[in-house]
Amino acid sequence: EAQLVQSGGGLVQAGGSLRLSCAASGFSFDDYCIGWFRQVPGKEREGVACIKSSEGRPHYADSVKGRFTITSDNAKNTVYLQMNSLKPEDTAVYYCAAGQTHLFFLPTSEYARVLNYGMDYWSKGTPVTVSS
Repeated sequence: EAQLVQSGGGLVQAGGSLRLSCAASGFSFDDYCIGWFRQVPGKEREGVACIKSSEGRPHYADSVKGRFTITSDNAKNTVYLQMNSLKPEDTAVYYCAAGQTHLFFLPTSEYARVLNYGMDYWSKGTPVTVSS
């Protein structure tokens, strides 16, 4: 059975750091860009970052560039998101996902035409709360 299991998250003060982990199993780790979406209540999910281990190149949303770092451990089929310099606007429920790279970063309006945000696999969500 294909699955993504996420860990990490929690509560941190502004300026602090958190790390999310996402362990993949049951599908070919190398064939997908694996990363995170986040969602604030009442809003669409937005792509945050992803990395395809076969390419090694990370991709980031503009809102997190320079603050978040995504890496992959191919031996463990696990992807990590190190979140530094966190801001209150980073507060959201974070979801790990696996899919094609470009589908992580569509304009929000485009997701209305795409089933499951175009992703093939999802983890359960984990809350990240950044207090001011």
